[in-house]
Amino acid sequence: MNDYKTGSGAPQASTPTLEETLGRQIKHLRNSLGLTGADFAAAASISASMLSKIETGQISPSLQTLQNIAQALNVPVSTLFSGHGRQHQDCSFVRAGTGVTINRRGTKSGHRYQLLGHSLEGDIVVEPYLITLLDDAVPYTGFQHAGIEMIYMLTGAVTYRNGERLYPLKPGDTLMFDSTAPHGPQVLDELPMTYLSIIIYSRK
Repeated sequence: MNDYKTGSGAPQASTPTLEETLGRQIKHLRNSLGLTGADFAAAASISASMLSKIETGQISPSLQTLQNIAQALNVPVSTLFSGHGRQHQDCSFVRAGTGVTINRRGTKSGHRYQLLGHSLEGDIVVEPYLITLLDDAVPYTGFQHAGIEMIYMLTGAVTYRNGERLYPLKPGDTLMFDSTAPHGPQVLDELPMTYLSIIIYSRK
């Protein structure tokens, strides 16, 4: 019998090694500068294969290599180790009513999106939105993007299309789907309506 500390079936988090933490920090700093692995490796005077092994925590780089990497990133060597020992690094807190709000126009008129948080780092991006369809909203089923999306209906009612299938949604209903297929609200059964939309995709 599994001994879960929460109701989730996700495996327990493991403590990363120093090499893994170091590699993630280097990759994060490199990506923040918009540098490809090949370009950065050349700037740091190391091979692309060595950089790949460093960023994935497979090897322990020498002090000279770390100094070269720090110089290429234009940061002190100590910055490369700043992530080690920290826990719960990725945290986003948004107070009620303060999320970034986007009002759609044109074919998506009347669709209001409020971003409730965002991923700060890591390979997986999570975008939670509170979506409101106002009284002047119009149907739109042309949304299409990478990843997985989950919708949790809060108020109102909608017939939602994903690919070739239609799903009538009322408060409390949940729909989770591959968002690479065209999707969106096809029939606005009861306006205004609100639902929580969580989009998950790879940052790579």
